[in-house]
Amino acid sequence: MTTRIVGTVWGLIITAVLVTVPLSFRDRLPDPLATHWSDRADRSSSFTQFMLMAVLPWVVTWAVMVGMALHGRMLRRRLSRGYWWGFLVGVGLFAVGITLTTVYANLDRPVWTEAELPAWIVLAVVVAAASGGLAAGFLGRGEPDQPPPAGEAPPKLRLRAGQRSVWVSRVSNPWLLAMTVVGGATFIVAAGVAFIGATPDTVWGSLLFASAVVFVSGLFTSAAIVRVTDDGLALGFGPFGWPVRRIRLSKIEKAWSEVRYPSQVGGWGIRGVPGMAAIMLRGGDCLVLRYHSGGQLLISVDDARRGASLINALIEEKVA
Repeated sequence: MTTRIVGTVWGLIITAVLVTVPLSFRDRLPDPLATHWSDRADRSSSFTQFMLMAVLPWVVTWAVMVGMALHGRMLRRRLSRGYWWGFLVGVGLFAVGITLTTVYANLDRPVWTEAELPAWIVLAVVVAAASGGLAAGFLGRGEPDQPPPAGEAPPKLRLRAGQRSVWVSRVSNPWLLAMTVVGGATFIVAAGVAFIGATPDTVWGSLLFASAVVFVSGLFTSAAIVRVTDDGLALGFGPFGWPVRRIRLSKIEKAWSEVRYPSQVGGWGIRGVPGMAAIMLRGGDCLVLRYHSGGQLLISVDDARRGASLINALIEEKVA
């Protein structure tokens, strides 16, 4: 409850600054006012447009973050609490910084073309927002997650002597698959248009690059195939199960299943933080591996408990 209240108060403070500061100096600002710079001011907007662009994106972001907190799931894990606080504070500081610097650059200028904004000020805003977000994430993550009850044994199958067992599971995200298809189709169309020269080089070049990034990233993160055998665990990426990451049983201390959601590990796809990596394609049942080194690997996959049981049984068999 305290987190939600503080987050709400923080949002109100940021909103108040974004609204009151420009209004307080309105009579000293040109209209239109400069809103973008390269080597000099090159883009402008009316005061009303500037206010809307300053306030609305922040209000939407704040509302989404508070909504996620009210849902409750976002704040259950230490990692997700860190992400939540870091994003909320970092975005708020960035919004305030950009608004204040824009007002400062336009202050007492007769026309918007005379507004000047040194590059170091923009860099300072970015650094301050990032630093504030990192600090908020670190301080707001709270206590470590509750460990499992002492003495609770991980799931384990009983294997008969000489029995060879294999467990295979597959998971995919239809949204990521759709994004991959759209990215590939866009790349083909953009390449065709570029070939006949129907658009300027800068346009098709940017579109080709963006669609290629979407297609390649989606191709390798939209699906996963997990296989457990006597040799260990093989994790295949993408619809075709390639490339493959192999983890030997000798590296694994134990395995178990756990319910996790993207909001608790930093989002969809491949995520990594010190001490833990996650392959998150959908929320729900996940297979969790703990290495002898102390690190963890989390994979969102169906029938995770059975896979964990087989891994633990094979580990015990190898040790015996």
